[in-house]
This record gives sequence, structure tokens and C-alpha cells, in this order.
Amino acid sequence: MPAKITFEIFESESTFLDPRKNYEPTTIKFQVRTDPLTGRTSHFSHLGAMKAQKLDLESYAQPVLKGFCPFCLENREKATPKFTEDVFPEGRPSKGEATLIPNLFPYDVQSGIMIMTDEHVVALPGFHEKRLCDAFSLGMEFLKRTRTVDPALPYHLMCWNYMPPSGGGLVHPHQQYFATKHPGNQFTDELKASEAYFATNGASFWQSLLEEETRTGERYIGRIRDSHWLSSFVSFSFYGDIICIFPDVFSIDDITGDHIDDLVSGLRNVFRYYESIDIYSFNAALFLGPKDQQSFSCHFRISPRTFLNTRDFAPDMNFFQAILAEPICVKLPEKLCREVKSFFVIS
Repeated sequence: MPAKITFEIFESESTFLDPRKNYEPTTIKFQVRTDPLTGRTSHFSHLGAMKAQKLDLESYAQPVLKGFCPFCLENREKATPKFTEDVFPEGRPSKGEATLIPNLFPYDVQSGIMIMTDEHVVALPGFHEKRLCDAFSLGMEFLKRTRTVDPALPYHLMCWNYMPPSGGGLVHPHQQYFATKHPGNQFTDELKASEAYFATNGASFWQSLLEEETRTGERYIGRIRDSHWLSSFVSFSFYGDIICIFPDVFSIDDITGDHIDDLVSGLRNVFRYYESIDIYSFNAALFLGPKDQQSFSCHFRISPRTFLNTRDFAPDMNFFQAILAEPICVKLPEKLCREVKSFFVIS
């Protein structure tokens, strides 16, 4: 029988003399949680004290802010590169509004950028089903194509920076797709830990996680066919992460159109929730493991991002994340789950 998934929470508190209460002793509680897969920790503090900052997205379309955008239709033909003929003979494959190009500044051997829309500025409601499905479908086609072109690259990822707080270099909606031998530390740590769990327990960590999260219901948001959505026990962002797990999908070879439809349906529900709390920026990634294994399930993680204020435009990352590699979150995942459920339409 697989080992039980352990959710470790270390609760603590700090006491100080509070100037807001005439210097009366005040005690504030916080938590440290341990990721049940990797063992990494995350702090939960400032609970309920931070609020996302809403910006006027349309201002990014003004010429003074927009500047030159190579992804816009009037510049795309002359300013963006093409794939070599062995990858895509047509140079820039497209589907609907989605257009795939190689990265002028590649992060890996196979490094593609998905221009998702014709419009330069697209708010979350503008990501309708067709736009998202076309982008993800074309991206999966690219990753499957790289399997044939360069089978020595075993790992596949989709990464997405949306709007300035996410660190994206361009406002124009775009995703990045990689086939690689070096998928990053988080991917590698999860992959190794998943393999170790499978070797020890004879079962997938991801399936065991879903069984336990479904049983408790504290963080389990819902299921859309083959996809399971939950608030992450340990988050990488200030406002809490949401993850989607496809327990029976292990590599790019297993992805089908139905899986893409499930991902898009759930993601549009998440976007509706984000709109309600003035979140307009995020980082997201889809992890796909190597073929011929059943320990590392495909999963998607989305981390909301914001500025801490609109005076200094302070980012929501600091020494904790940048130097200590320790996430800070201001919302407990159990509360996040309860909030998201009311926006989560199960199709």
C-alpha cells in the first residue's frame, strides 16, 4: 500500500508591542509548510493583509508605453524569425490567431514562442476558448514535432508570463515552449522525488496526492473529465497557486485534444476568479516528463502576480524568493480553495 501523503504544517507566532494599539502586546501567527513531494518549505504570513493592485490595462496600448512590438501584425512578418525547414517547412505555423515562431534569444535547442493573439493588449476575459485552445494545440504540436526532430531532448514545458508583474518582456500575449535536457530546478526536483516515491511505494505520488486531497476536500477544487484542480498546499506566489493534474498523462505523447479542452475549461474558471480579486498577471507552466515512465504525471501550475503598490510599483518578489528560494504566501490554500470553487464551473 502506498505511503500516506504527509502535509506538514508548523504553526508559530511572534509577539511585539504594537503602536497601532498604544503599544499593547500583540501576537501574530504564521505558518511554515513543507511540500509533500520535494520537502521544500514555504512561509505563510501577512495573512489577509495584502491586496492586489489593479492597473489600467488599456494604458499599455498607448504608443508611449507600447513602443515597438514585434508580435503585432504590422511588424510580425519582418521582425520575427522562422523555423528551419526540418522543424516547420512553412516557417511560422499558425492556427487561428496563434502563430508560432522560434525565439530570437533561445533558452534551449528547441525554443518556441507562441504569439497568442492579434491584439496587443488582451485582458483575461479576452482569452476565450478558441484563443486558448488554438495556442495550446499548436504548442503541443510543436513539442511533438521536436520529439521527431530531436528525440534526445526528453523533457517538455510550456511557460507563460502574462502582464508586467510576471516579468514578461512584452505585453502582447505569448507563451514559451521548450524541449530540453535541462528543464530547471523545480522540474528536476519534482521528477526525482516522483521517481523515488514510485520506487519506494509502487504507486504514483500524483495519484496518491489526488486520492488524499479528494478525501480531505480541504484543497480539492474539482474535476473536469481527466483533469483535477486544487489549491497547492505549498505555493510559489503571494496569493496562492492553483494546480491542475492529469494523473494518466506522463509525456507529450499522451496529450490529446480532450486534455487541452479540459485545461482550457479549468483555466477560464481560474481567470474568472482572478478578475473578481483584481489579479491581472500570472506565471504559469505545464510540465511534461520523459516517455516510458509512469511516476511523473503531467501537471499545470498557475501563480498570480501583482505589484505591491502603484506608487513605487514594487514587485511581489523580494529576498525570500530571489535569494533564499523561499516562497511567501499571504493566503492559506484552504481559503483559496473555498473562494475558487464558487467560480469553478465543472463541465
